[in-house]
Amino acid sequence: MNTCKFTLERNHTHVINVERRNHTHKHLKVHIKEKPHSCHFCGKSFSRLQNLKVHQKMHTGVREYMCFECEKTFTSASSLKLHERIHTGEKPYKCSHCDKRFIDSGNLKTHERIHNGENLYKCSHCDKRFSHKGNLKTHERIHTGEKPYKCSHCDKRFNHSGHLKTHKRIHTTEKPYKCSHCDKRFRDSANLKTHERIHTGEKPYHCTACGKRFNHPRSLRRHTKNYHSK
Repeated sequence: MNTCKFTLERNHTHVINVERRNHTHKHLKVHIKEKPHSCHFCGKSFSRLQNLKVHQKMHTGVREYMCFECEKTFTSASSLKLHERIHTGEKPYKCSHCDKRFIDSGNLKTHERIHNGENLYKCSHCDKRFSHKGNLKTHERIHTGEKPYKCSHCDKRFNHSGHLKTHKRIHTTEKPYKCSHCDKRFRDSANLKTHERIHTGEKPYHCTACGKRFNHPRSLRRHTKNYHSK
């Protein structure tokens, strides 16, 4: 009986050790940049098979994770979870220098470069510098006139994928951003933010000539033109 128990415990310990070795082996692939799993659609390689499977759903169009708030679908549970924070307003990542919060760690990291003074990427056409390579690339399209993102519903083109995404909601009538004070919904977060100032009374834009405050920069510009322009 004791021998049997000892054998079971030894086998259990062996299984745990094997699992630990497998996990360590998978983890080490990240550091040594070993990527044995290749996508047969585009050739991109991954260190983990699971990451390859998630990636291939982009090619196959399989989107098995659906948001119950707006019915938008995603290829992975993590993408869905990130998207749902748009509806819930959850922003778990807080800047250590100011009170700004973000829905994902990538946006937080980019934001913190503002405080650290890290403007690593310089425009080759002007003197502007950027804390994120993607922002530089988008900015340079102002100089080149490049608009690589075309709407599939009309002929409009955009220099940023986010602008295309917002534009497409005109065609799909999707309004994922809901006011926390009333039932109004909006196509983009900027319009939601402006609208919510009606409820909160916030007026962050002030006239330097007379001190009057406004909840939208357009209102400030109109005021300046009508009352203070020469």
